[in-house]
Amino acid sequence: MRQAMTLAQRGEGCVNPNPLVGALVVRNGDVVAQGYHARYGDLHAERNAFRDADSRGVDCTGATMYVTLEPCCHHGHQPPCTEAIIEHHIARVVVGLTDPNPLVAGKGLDLLHQAGIEVDVLDATSDLAAEMRWQNRVFLHYITTGKPWVVMKYAMTMDGKICTRTGDSRWISGPESRQYVHRLRRSLSGILCGIGTVLADDPMLNVRLEDDPDARQPIRLVLDRRLRLPLDSMLVRTARQIPVIAVHSANAPQANIDALHDADVQTWQCDTIADLLQRAGQERIDSILVEGGGTVNDSFLREGLVNEVYAFVAPKLVGGIHAKTPIEGLGLAKLNEATVLNNIEVTRVGNDILLHAAVVQE
Repeated sequence: MRQAMTLAQRGEGCVNPNPLVGALVVRNGDVVAQGYHARYGDLHAERNAFRDADSRGVDCTGATMYVTLEPCCHHGHQPPCTEAIIEHHIARVVVGLTDPNPLVAGKGLDLLHQAGIEVDVLDATSDLAAEMRWQNRVFLHYITTGKPWVVMKYAMTMDGKICTRTGDSRWISGPESRQYVHRLRRSLSGILCGIGTVLADDPMLNVRLEDDPDARQPIRLVLDRRLRLPLDSMLVRTARQIPVIAVHSANAPQANIDALHDADVQTWQCDTIADLLQRAGQERIDSILVEGGGTVNDSFLREGLVNEVYAFVAPKLVGGIHAKTPIEGLGLAKLNEATVLNNIEVTRVGNDILLHAAVVQE
């Protein structure tokens, strides 16, 4: 099953809003065929494993299939994987996680049982099952809530500053950390920042990886109540190549809306961050990387809408009472109101330290 998980991970950043899935066909303890879900709309893991078997003349009759997620039993972009399993005369299927998608949700397992196939599901309380849920956290959250998984990312100095007192922030983190962030961007469906970041830095908010120049580009979102997004900004100038969505309030000037539409920038009216996430989920954006400043970060945290945090800590000290910090706003009055993190991982990235954690959900 761990081999299947490793296979599944290869689809990261390419299958959203579908899950990461890997499948192995095993006979007498040997892997005779394998496959994973490589790209949204393409063959699922099970069918890719059978294509691998068929291409090499491997007979799957009587073999065992290990698959990280319950096989689908409905028609979508691809036909049901349960049909392929039955057609290839698999004798036993070992499933990592059941699929909470209402179109599946145990129905795939039932169909396999009815076909006389032995089905075993990993113990949901096991450590391995917990690892598999974490691997597919984006999908599991999205399919059960209808809202995107929210990842907050920032880089700060060792004294907790995201820029100097003059606003200079290039560069706090090192080149290795910045490449790491591009890989993180690639893995998610959307990137979000506030209009303050756009006016200060004129960012592209895209994926730039030398080893993957054709990486899928996430949708770019800007919190911009009055639609001050400059028409000559990098975001607007590239909106025809990579989608841009400006999120505004009800009193945004109609002339600004029209001008952005003429530049192929989409506009969404959302009164709250929660409304934005609801709309994003409806548009099949299953995950958002928040790369805003302290005010935007505070807005998401105050509403309890952050699921995961990446904090890059650089070996620098800048000081200054007016130098901004990762989370601004009024702040909390009591420590027992603090956002609590768990599943802490500490990694060296170049000269920086990456702190990665999940937010404890109440």
